Amino acid sequence: MELTHINEQGRAKMVDVSSKDDTLRVATAKATIRMKRETIETIKSGGIKKGDVLSVAQVAGIMGAKNTPQQVPMCHTILLTGADIEFEVKEDCIDIYCTTKTTGKTGVEMEALVGCSTAALTIYDMCKAIDRGMVIEEVKLVEKVGGKSGHYKRGVGEVIDVNISKEKGVIKTPVEVGNLIENFGLEGDAHAGDWHRQISLLAVESIDKMKAMGLPDLKDGDFAENITTKGLVLHEIPVGTKFKIGDSLLEVTQIGKKCHKGCAIKQKVGNCIMPTEGIFAKVLKGGPIKKGDKIELLD
Repeated sequence: MELTHINEQGRAKMVDVSSKDDTLRVATAKATIRMKRETIETIKSGGIKKGDVLSVAQVAGIMGAKNTPQQVPMCHTILLTGADIEFEVKEDCIDIYCTTKTTGKTGVEMEALVGCSTAALTIYDMCKAIDRGMVIEEVKLVEKVGGKSGHYKRGVGEVIDVNISKEKGVIKTPVEVGNLIENFGLEGDAHAGDWHRQISLLAVESIDKMKAMGLPDLKDGDFAENITTKGLVLHEIPVGTKFKIGDSLLEVTQIGKKCHKGCAIKQKVGNCIMPTEGIFAKVLKGGPIKKGDKIELLD
């Protein structure tokens, strides 16, 4: 996938979106600001001398979203049709959500990200006199609807194919329905057993990278993955994360692996995506899985 903000001379440009269709676009982003419990209590009791912290942060977040093109150089100037900031106050942190809307040719992820970031910075500014150790973290897109790329929701993916092979070291073949067995793996697959790499997963987005490198005929299962996924950046999921597929429960046990010597794919294009972007899991609770099943990451 090529970067769209680079011109033929290798310099930055604003992307031309004039040929895109106008669609309803909605985005929600989240930021978290961590602080002392005493600071949380002071905010809740209205003891901050600068005023009502969350009310000011809410207005600041909306203003930040509206002014995104003035802060991020290559963002288009778009007409926001809605912007809202919500707070979830916890014992030692405040989660900030910004939702932005427009009907147009591009947007509105950056507006949502800037909105929640600005609200978090405003909270810091208003409370720094009593707590300079506050930390703003995990600024991220939560959900996006609209545009060519369709619906994105963090932490939710989809099974594209379920693949098995009766021998190790060979490509796997898609099956209509697979059966996950607790503490074993995928029924009928050579990699199943009482060990930590019972199930392998690889994203179709990773496979597409290899197709672009000169292997356009790659199919699901060609990297010997049990489950081909869509919508999740698998290699960024921490080891120990639990996730559901249908009624089944799995846990991530390993990110990547050492490439097999003499891998045909690596020999052909000089690279193989499975060792860096594939992940492995063990089955905590079994059940049937099939193409189209949702994959849900659990906190």
